[in-house]
Amino acid sequence: MEKAAVNADGLLIPVGNHLCRTPHHLIDFANFLEGDESQKVETAKAILDGFQTAGFIYLKNIPITSETRTHVFGTSAKLFKLPLDVKLSHGWTTPAANRGYSAPGREKVTQLTDISEVEKIRSQAPDIKESWEIGREGEPDHANHWPVEQGELSGFKSTMLDFFEQCKAMHVEVMRAIALGMGLEPGFFDRFVDVGDNTLRLLHYPEVSREVFKINPGQVRAGEHSDYGSITLLFQDARGGLQVRSPNGTFVDATPIEGTCVVNAGDLLARWSNDTIKSTVHRVVEPPRADGDVHPPRYSIAYFCNPNFKDHIEALPGTFGTEAEKKYEGINSGQYLIQRLAATY
Repeated sequence: MEKAAVNADGLLIPVGNHLCRTPHHLIDFANFLEGDESQKVETAKAILDGFQTAGFIYLKNIPITSETRTHVFGTSAKLFKLPLDVKLSHGWTTPAANRGYSAPGREKVTQLTDISEVEKIRSQAPDIKESWEIGREGEPDHANHWPVEQGELSGFKSTMLDFFEQCKAMHVEVMRAIALGMGLEPGFFDRFVDVGDNTLRLLHYPEVSREVFKINPGQVRAGEHSDYGSITLLFQDARGGLQVRSPNGTFVDATPIEGTCVVNAGDLLARWSNDTIKSTVHRVVEPPRADGDVHPPRYSIAYFCNPNFKDHIEALPGTFGTEAEKKYEGINSGQYLIQRLAATY
């Protein structure tokens, strides 16, 4: 098991040839997927420990090839080159659908839940990003938005649907690791995640002048927030800018490590675990390096994993003693996520 070393401040961690200012674990996921029983248990406990102490982990040797990830990133970049009017014709509509295109400034991710307060900070420092959401295909009331496939975008739909399914399978395996780490049956969560009510988000942070951040010290590419569901699989390019709030309350860089996937716990998993698992706040700020006076575009891909929307979520076995120790009432997964999205857009 490879575990990132932490300095006295819980921040400075050398990982191979990288120097990561981040408090999270680097874990070889192949030891869970392909290892013997003791390796599976050890890896599962390391994954759970990462979620319980930091809320974020890095996984390497994941079951999604680097060739696949490179192809998906390239295809995503081609999508965002479409004319703005074409992208807007596929615009995001409602929290229940949660599909389609969001232009820069449309979404303001934040920890706030009051819509008027969200609007205030949106007007002061809108997020500098655009995104395209893809949900479970074949949902009768909420169709995905697919661009016309011609030229560079030929094969876009099949590329994204294949990647969606690979991420869905990885979600199942990470939840099995969490279950094993918690002393539950490895398949405990299977019935809660088999539908695949998840969201694939393609993200583009456009080129931006360094001057923008100097003029407005509060400007970020994506505001500080926690994710809403069970876990998020995050694939990022090498540009940097992602930061997470460490256990001591300071924001530190989640430095990109080639070949890894950042996985963080979401609010619903924290609630599900009776707060024994942390949902860590993160943000995207000005990158540490620029090319002259500008920061080049940054691309990332997030796969937001959720319990099935139909499922009722109660505190997990082993996370409480008496009923009085349950911190939250049970809640329907789909209704909870719609409530959170409604405050964001």
